[in-house]
Amino acid sequence: MHETQPRHVWDYFEQLSAIPRASGREHAAAQWVLDVAARHGAESACDATGNVVVRVPASPGREHVAVTVLQGHLDMVCEKNADVAHDFSCDPIRLVVSGDVVKASGTTLGADNGIGVAMALALLDMPEAVHGPLELLFTVDEERGLNGAKGLAPEFLAGRRLINLDTEEDGAIYVGCAGGVDTVLTLPIERVADALPRARVAIQVCGLRGGHSGGDIHEGRGNANRLLERALHQVFATCSDVHLVALDGGSLPNAIPREASAVLDIASCDLEQLRDVIAGFAAIARLELAGVDDGVQLTVAESLDGRAPLTGASAARALRLLAVVPHGLTAFSRSIPSLVETSTNFAVIRSSPDTLVIHTSQRSSVPSQLEWIRHWVASLATAAGARPMHADGYPGWPPSLESPLLRVAQKAFAEELGSEPEPRAVHAGLECGLIGARIPGMDMISIGPDIRDAHSPDESVSISSVARTWQRLLALLERLD
Repeated sequence: MHETQPRHVWDYFEQLSAIPRASGREHAAAQWVLDVAARHGAESACDATGNVVVRVPASPGREHVAVTVLQGHLDMVCEKNADVAHDFSCDPIRLVVSGDVVKASGTTLGADNGIGVAMALALLDMPEAVHGPLELLFTVDEERGLNGAKGLAPEFLAGRRLINLDTEEDGAIYVGCAGGVDTVLTLPIERVADALPRARVAIQVCGLRGGHSGGDIHEGRGNANRLLERALHQVFATCSDVHLVALDGGSLPNAIPREASAVLDIASCDLEQLRDVIAGFAAIARLELAGVDDGVQLTVAESLDGRAPLTGASAARALRLLAVVPHGLTAFSRSIPSLVETSTNFAVIRSSPDTLVIHTSQRSSVPSQLEWIRHWVASLATAAGARPMHADGYPGWPPSLESPLLRVAQKAFAEELGSEPEPRAVHAGLECGLIGARIPGMDMISIGPDIRDAHSPDESVSISSVARTWQRLLALLERLD
């Protein structure tokens, strides 16, 4: 990618892409940042949580300017297609350039937020850039709950204005985001003792786009877990002698599930009827998702799963629970047109010998609505016999339209766009909410290039939008005083 511009940004992105950096396992990436800082003679530090800061001196004559923080996160969502051999603990991301787009080969790309990290570091190689003193802040474990920002100490930073580089829309300036919480539902299950083995088949849902459970939740993309539940409803309503063995679907609370599967124990004489039921439901799914998720597939294949099937009562409780778990947006904002206000994601299903565990995530830009929707999910689960547990949530970022940093950014962007962009908010978790809570008075905006299908193997970033965002960032830094 050495011919891709801006060269320093893409060089750093390529280097970072070679380093495994799953959430909670960013140690090598953090050390790489420290090594880059050392090569440039820049002061750097690492806090107890694992966050890294690199301090960049001001350009000559700009020493009087207030410190500006540029912030991104080091970790990435690790998703891959089922037929792709890739170990996120040791394999590099394989970058593919196609026209104006950079993607990965069958995995998530990590442009969320590797591009932001690369932009910040590229300033170390740009002595001609005009800016005041900078603090480049790289947080960890963002994708699992903004945990790096949760552990950020106010004294770690001198700056009190911050440019977050984690937005995924070229030309936009974001000044607000949703808060969120994960809700985990656990259902005890029992299995049949000494069950005689019969035919074992796996129903597989695949071919869906998936995507970001915040940014893409309003598009009506297919949810593999929901489709699997509906398919099983048809199967159990039609086939007279079938037993549930296992359920698995999705991978991460913040990703719309693309794949899900169920293992069934069934009499051999019912196999053709089962295949007909699944073929019929597959046709329904393709019709419902036409133009949104045209790749949806439901298949039936032999399974070697040797676990005992669930008892009839346990299977019935499990299917009732799956049926009541909600998914999708529940409200649009009344103050910002087209902004999703509140949503919930039916994210992950996992079955073990004695439990069925379902991970969900709720988001809202209105605290009272976030509290209500997590109560709603928990109440539905309790009614279905499951035990709900809420993980630690994260706060939203209330928009501040009087932000001095916003006003300067609008003028800098207007130089290229021809007019000042309207400030926006995003239905996703940005670290600005937590950073603002940890460091009161921090003036913040968020910007970034066009990134599509984040949190899925279709993730891509536009090369030309990276170049535009880079030039706007330079223009903004030059304007700040």
